[in-house]
Amino acid sequence: MSWEIVVGIETHTQLLTRSKMFSGAPNAFGAPPNSQASAVDIALPGVLPVLNGAAVEHAIRFGLAIGGTINRRSIFARKNYFYPDLPKGYQISQYELPIVQGGSLKIHVGDQEKTIRMTRAHLEEDAGKSLHEGRDMTGIDLNRAGTPLLEIVSEPDLRGTAEAVAYARTLHALVVWIGVCDGNMQEGSFRCDANVSVRKMGEQKLGTRCELKNLNSFRFMEQAIEFEARRQIDLLEDGGRVIQETRLYDPQKNETRSMRIKEDAQDYRYFPDPDLLPVVIKEEQIEKLRKELPELPAAKKEKYQRELGLSAYDANLLVESRGKAEFFETANGLLRKPAPKLIANWVNGELSALFRAFDVKAFAGLMDRVADGTISAKSAKDVLQWMTKGEGSADDIIEKRGLKQISDSGEIEKAVDEVLAANAKQVADYKAGKDKAFNSLVGQVMKATKGKANPAQVNEILRRKLGG
Repeated sequence: MSWEIVVGIETHTQLLTRSKMFSGAPNAFGAPPNSQASAVDIALPGVLPVLNGAAVEHAIRFGLAIGGTINRRSIFARKNYFYPDLPKGYQISQYELPIVQGGSLKIHVGDQEKTIRMTRAHLEEDAGKSLHEGRDMTGIDLNRAGTPLLEIVSEPDLRGTAEAVAYARTLHALVVWIGVCDGNMQEGSFRCDANVSVRKMGEQKLGTRCELKNLNSFRFMEQAIEFEARRQIDLLEDGGRVIQETRLYDPQKNETRSMRIKEDAQDYRYFPDPDLLPVVIKEEQIEKLRKELPELPAAKKEKYQRELGLSAYDANLLVESRGKAEFFETANGLLRKPAPKLIANWVNGELSALFRAFDVKAFAGLMDRVADGTISAKSAKDVLQWMTKGEGSADDIIEKRGLKQISDSGEIEKAVDEVLAANAKQVADYKAGKDKAFNSLVGQVMKATKGKANPAQVNEILRRKLGG
């Protein structure tokens, strides 16, 4: 029996603000426990929340980036539940009228593009953190209480783990790109909950979903969804039924386990927060933020393909991060003669893990020497490594190590003649239709020139002398 895995993802994105959602306490990671919890954060009697305007602006930026509807009026509600790390006994969130509704996000899996619909994005505050210290002791750290969050909810449009991970990666790249989140998953800045269900292939009705909480890495997300889908399929094929519940993923055992029966909205007893006025957004504020948005990944990708002639694959890799795209554009602009394909190959390949720490002018200098034939691409890889070790500029290293490529056709032709004269059998094999013999002859010429001959010229001269 063939089954289809259906996934919808809720993402808690910690917003890049200096202070918390409803207080002036610092919004920073790593401080000693309970050192950044104000009277508002710990819910002392009589305190009142004051909305952080920067958090509202970040939500608007995100809504514009996904083409969503920015509600000109939205309200905050109290979401009631009782956890030790929730000081008020409720969380201030948005329910009926969120700040952003709708929108979409395009993802890529292999060479396939798919549009994922977004349900909503709403503002809320984070809870504190329970620290389990030993068998019989739990500490409560309220530093995180009140941290500004944007909860981003997708429609159940994702099919299988590959699409789910592609969506999470694309969303992560976008919120970092537009500067609303630092994206640090280890510090909890970007946390995903996956709603997973299965159904028989071809069915339209959704199956019963289980929510997998706090998946803080893309690898764990993939493993958790795979395990949970298999668990549900096995259950259904054995005649059982799936219970709607919240489950936790244990990466050490690679399994999900039940946490609690999944609550429905009515269980939280939402009602408008009487301490907060409705959020009213003016058109001029939206237009101001729209103008301040950087060029978005999708627009850059389309431009790279249309104006620079790059493939969809290359362009998609370049827009994985804003820093990578900007490095590519700067390097290409610094070349004596722009070579976007050459630069894309290097930025997506040899330099993919180095570009953040590499000087773009120094890199462009190396690429100029590849483009003008001074050195081969193979030698350039070595030069790059020596540059990272501080041996100097590309020109310094090429000169010092004698790496300049031989491009003099007369010198290469002489080496080719000598190789052909010394390898009569391989010449005969090539003329008899054995293509591997040609590669062997190329290797012999490169060896004779100590790897310095221009490979393209070697190929051209060899083919001419061998009769095409």
